[in-house]
Amino acid sequence: MSNDMIDVFRGEVEEQPKRLSELFAAYVTSPEIRAQMEALKKALPVELPVLWLGMGASFAASLAGATSLLMAGRASFVLEASEWLHYAGSVKQQTAAPILVTTSGVSAELVELTRKAGPSPLIVLCNQNDSPCWEAADIRFPILAGPERANATKTYVNSAAACIILASELTGREWQREVEQVAEGFARSLETVLRRRKEMEEFSRHAKNIEIIGRGPSLGGAIMGALCIRELTRMRIFAHSGGGFRHGPNLDVDGSHVAIIPALGRTADLGIRLAEECVKRGGSVILAVSGDLPKTSERMLCIALEQVPEPWEALISVLVAQALTLALAEERGTDYVRIQTTSE
Repeated sequence: MSNDMIDVFRGEVEEQPKRLSELFAAYVTSPEIRAQMEALKKALPVELPVLWLGMGASFAASLAGATSLLMAGRASFVLEASEWLHYAGSVKQQTAAPILVTTSGVSAELVELTRKAGPSPLIVLCNQNDSPCWEAADIRFPILAGPERANATKTYVNSAAACIILASELTGREWQREVEQVAEGFARSLETVLRRRKEMEEFSRHAKNIEIIGRGPSLGGAIMGALCIRELTRMRIFAHSGGGFRHGPNLDVDGSHVAIIPALGRTADLGIRLAEECVKRGGSVILAVSGDLPKTSERMLCIALEQVPEPWEALISVLVAQALTLALAEERGTDYVRIQTTSE
């Protein structure tokens, strides 16, 4: 068991508000980044759907960008980079140049895609400016999360924020007016979940199955949250969309089951209703909401998060899972070692 890694993970979780604020400041004021924004707009014809490609945490972060575009009326979708690499060669001309999201810049699939890039500009969102993906790119956006030694925390949050900003720029949305509220709401929400992490660990201690359920911008947070818990604790945690969970997995909810549901944004009521249904079936729920709190009960633990403008709930939706991950690691230890799949 590695106490050092627990300390590293805790420090990187606590560092997130600072790194997020730095990203917002840079994307508002940096002439270099603003110039790249103009290049991005010219590179992506409005008549073609916008494609985002990533793996792991980067895939989860990309969902924030695609959902932002969809809500603004522009066609967009996300694929794992591996699926696009191996199966999509015949349809490349039917989408705009893909936006490659890679925190490390050395993931095998993303590096291979840079090698196979066609005549369109190569667009990369990356945390490492000395990586193969960054160096190959024509249009570059930094994630600005700093070094990350544990699993993806601040890189997910900053990547998701950057994806939302890129999507906002493509649709003319004035995102700059929102960043102060988002940064403050994120920081306060993080303080809340960290303060209550031991309570969440005790509440879920009986669980044989933990599933995280999100919708829209919160779906990426659910996927990343499940990955976070799974990597640090080796527990088999799964993520679902709200609709996907209803079509099957909710049928086997029982007393051994804990659901983590971030009920945020325009579909918050659906999340609350799903939480109530899980409880009726005998399961337990950690419910994160930004409005009026339902009554906490023996099998419903409610966590109040700050309200942020849509689609920024993509950032705060991961925080409950991060805090629970830390509490589980503090209680049980961790043997986590970061593994990076790289291209040779």
